[in-house]
This record gives sequence, structure tokens and C-alpha cells, in this order.
Amino acid sequence: MLMKKFATAVLLLLFNLLVLNVFAQRQGYITTLDEQNHWVDSVFNKLSRKRKVEQLFFVRAHTNRGRAYEDSVGKVIAKEQVGGLVFFQGGPGRQLNLTNNYQKLAHIPLLIAMDGEWGLGMRLDSTISYPYQMTLGAIQDTALIYKMGQYVAYDFKRIGAQMNFAPDMDVNNNPNNPVINYRSFGDNKYNVAQRGIAYMHGMQLGGLLTTAKHFPGHGDTETDSHLDLPQLNFNRARLDSLEEYPFRQAIAAGISGVMVAHMNIPALDSTKNLPSTLSRPIITGELKDSLKFRGLIVSDAMEMKGVTKYFPNGEADVRAFIAGNDILELSENSCRAVKMIKKAIRQGKIAPEELDAKVRKVLAAKYWAGLAIYKPANPTGLAQDLNRPDALALQQQLADKAVTLLRGDSVIRNLSPLKRTALVSIGTSGVTVYQQELAKVFMPCKEFMIGKEVQMPEMRAILNQLKGFDQIIVGIHDTRARPASKLDYSSNLKLMIAELASYRNVVISVFANPYTIAGLPGIEKSGALLACYQKEDFMQRAAAKVICGQINAEGKLPVSVNAFFPNGAGIVVEPAL
Repeated sequence: MLMKKFATAVLLLLFNLLVLNVFAQRQGYITTLDEQNHWVDSVFNKLSRKRKVEQLFFVRAHTNRGRAYEDSVGKVIAKEQVGGLVFFQGGPGRQLNLTNNYQKLAHIPLLIAMDGEWGLGMRLDSTISYPYQMTLGAIQDTALIYKMGQYVAYDFKRIGAQMNFAPDMDVNNNPNNPVINYRSFGDNKYNVAQRGIAYMHGMQLGGLLTTAKHFPGHGDTETDSHLDLPQLNFNRARLDSLEEYPFRQAIAAGISGVMVAHMNIPALDSTKNLPSTLSRPIITGELKDSLKFRGLIVSDAMEMKGVTKYFPNGEADVRAFIAGNDILELSENSCRAVKMIKKAIRQGKIAPEELDAKVRKVLAAKYWAGLAIYKPANPTGLAQDLNRPDALALQQQLADKAVTLLRGDSVIRNLSPLKRTALVSIGTSGVTVYQQELAKVFMPCKEFMIGKEVQMPEMRAILNQLKGFDQIIVGIHDTRARPASKLDYSSNLKLMIAELASYRNVVISVFANPYTIAGLPGIEKSGALLACYQKEDFMQRAAAKVICGQINAEGKLPVSVNAFFPNGAGIVVEPAL
């Protein structure tokens, strides 16, 4: 036991030293672009035109698709010498080892990227998932979000990755948005900018390249660009004042990259069915010239239907290159795309100098990320490093600060651990963490589990039983992998919730997307109501702490749910028990 405690202390000391070293390190990526870089020059001068173009392509990689798939990616790296990889599902140990092997095949070290909006757990098993950005949007202490950025950077670097396609800086002002939604910090542009920049600064000071997405703003759409081309039919004044605001602020704050969305935006480019990723007026004219962005411009995935539907067979890749993107990720066929881009340069469709500028930016990013002196990632102690106690503590601290009390501060204060208490979980079949934590304080209690498939006779029987309790504490759970805007509950179950909310001394916590509250009419009548944003155990523990009087409820709604609960709603409750 003493050895285990000593080892943990050593890990914490090493991590803190790393953080201190990070603060002492060099300036941001953008400012390095003004400096002479001998490594960049030496690598660049040895590249043929074909090799230059190849540096702009990032291809897909997985560690959960078997050896044949892994080998096929290795063949692409060896043959095409692409600039980087984008890893998706798999495990951290497998990815670390595979990355080390892939790097051996590359003449120039690969830039390893991932979508890690809430950390490595967004893609990899056995790793920490921090709260979703919507949950972070409720937190009033942005220093915690900054700290999360540092921790995410450490985790990325630990497995040999250097670039995070995050933060999401879309203003989600459409509750029905099927693709952004809970991935956004909320529907207030100022809060989105502030929290996105805090997260970005933490990651960049940790040596991680970041990417604000999805320019010029994917928050007010009802079409998923993975499946079709969304239309953004707003005038330039609206786009400039709302959608582009967080990106403009992030650029001023020194963000290293911007990812461009696949959307048709007539106010910025009237070309029919042209995605913004393929639009020179949007990327070069708006992002580079008007907003003065000098960092890495990354296309959204070039395999998505939002771009390939109208521009198939490699045409999208060429247009994206000409439009001004520096990195083309997940081309349907990178080998074909390289040939087509070389042809476009020969035909004078774009100046060779533009290619050179793109390649230099990519090489400068590799240098900034430490790849000029490449060292393989170390697999020793990986699992312990990625699940270190202080990281788990931060995960819980973020959750504790996010819980939002929408009504019922007096009800919360007057709860008694000595009264007969019903602990109810709706949407689940087993006892929840929420109930387990509450049962530690509310000793004379009985637990009820009400599954999504419950029938009316059973509902009625449970409701009748609950009338006999002095106080009822309810958890509403969305057990799906991702928190959609509407619960997949039957109409009868929603009616049951409305009736239950009318009972005396009822406290309800909603472990789901905050927008789901609007689809539960009558819930606003409950004695107390807490928005808890997502289903994870850390949020259930946080809600229990608030109800048990162990912590304050400090969160504020990051979105407008309905007339009862607008953006910014939230009551601070002082601990009582």
C-alpha cells in the first residue's frame, strides 16, 4: 500500500513538473510563422511537388478494425508519405503502439490528430471522458476549463498525438441541431467564445495544436453534414455578428487552427450547392483576408456526403485545395486527389506559391509540436497515466460545478435525512449511482426503478406507492450513447413524470440534454428541478452532492430551454445538511 501511494505521489509530481515546464515553453504556433525555421527550410527544400502535395493529406486510422485494416493504412503511409493521420475508435495502448510503427514508415514525422472535444474518451476506450462542451457551458469558473485543456493536452501527447480537432465553437441556437447540439458550449456567443478560448489556451500551453470548428458556424442547422449539405440562409450581417463571433475571438486569442464546415452559404458564396469547404470566397476571402487568420485551415472530413454529394470523384479535393485549405482530412482517395491537384497546378488553376505556403505551415506545425526531434511514445505505465487520480478528480470537479438548480432552493434546503424517502430512477432498469449516493444520506429510503418500457398498470401502482413517502427524489436518465434533444420515452411515461412532479416535496434531476426538459411538460411544477446535462456517473454523484447539501449548485443554463428556463437560469443553493 505504501509503495502504491508513493508511486501515485511520484506520478503527480511528474505531471506537475510537466505543467510547469509547459508554462515556461515557447510562444504559440501562430507567432512562430514569422520566424526563420531551419528545420522547416531543410525539409521543404528536399520535397518534390508530389511530396509537397502529399503533406497536406491526413488519412483515417483505427485500432479496432483488425490487422488487415491497420496494414492497409501502413501501405498508404509508405507509398504516399501523407502529412498525418486522424485516429478514430480503438484503445490507447493499441493506438500508441500503432502510431510508433506508423511513424517508422514516414520520411517526415506524421502529425497525429484526433477528435477529442471531451478528451481521449471521445474516441478511445479505457480513457477519461471529461464533460461534454454543453455541460462545460454551465460552469462559471473558466479556470477549470482551462485546466481541463492542460490535462487533455497531456493525454494526447502521452499517446503520441499532437493535434486536437477541438474546441467546437459553434453557437448552438437551434435545439433541433442533429450534429452539433451538446458538442457546443451553448447558444450565447459570448459564453461560447469565452469557454472555447479557455479550453484552447489550456491545450496550446500543453503543446497541443488546436482547431476551432466548424467555421463559419454550424449551430443553426437541422441537417447533418455527414449525410447531406446543410443550408445556412442568413445574411452577412447575421453571420458576422453571431456565427463568426467566437471564431473571430479565437483567432485574436491565437488559436492554431480552424476547421471549415460543409455548408452552403449563399450570403458568402452564391454558387449553387457549393459547400463552404470548397469556396475560395469563404476560406481565402473571408477567413484569411477578412478575419486575418494565418494558422492552419483544416477541411472537415472530405468523405462526408455534405461535400461528396455534388462534387464526387475527387473534384471536391481539388476545389478544397484551391479554396485555401491547408489540410485535407479523410479524402475518399488521397492518391487520386494528389494527382488531380498536381494537374490543377500545372494548368495554372492555382499558383505554386500557394502550395508552398501551405506546406510550410504544415511543417511549421510539426516543428512546433516537437516532431523535428521525434521520440516514440512510451507504453510503460500508460493506463495509470491516462487514469491518474488528479485527472479523475478534475472530471468530478467539473461535474460538481456544472449542476444547475432551476427551481426549488427552499425545497432542497428543507430535505431531511430522517424522513421516509423514495429514491426513483426513470429510464433505467437497475439501481443507479444517483440512488446509491443518496441512500448514504437518506437512510430510511426505498428505491424504485422505472424502465422506459413500463406499462400503465405498473405506472399507476408505483405512483400510488409514492404518495406514502414524505419526500421523493427522482432521476430522469437518458441511457443512449449521446444525449439527443428529445428523450425516447413513451407519451405515457412523460405523463407519469408530469403527475409525479405535482406531488409534494419532489426533487427531480434530469441526466440528459437540457433541451429534453422542454419535452416534459409539467416538470416545471416539481418542488425542485436540477439540470444535470448527461448520464455519466460523475454527473449523478454531483447531483447527489447538491441534494445532500455537500456542495453548492453553481451552474447556469448555457441554452434557452423554454419560457420557464431561459439561458442563464440557475439558483445558487448554500449547503444545508
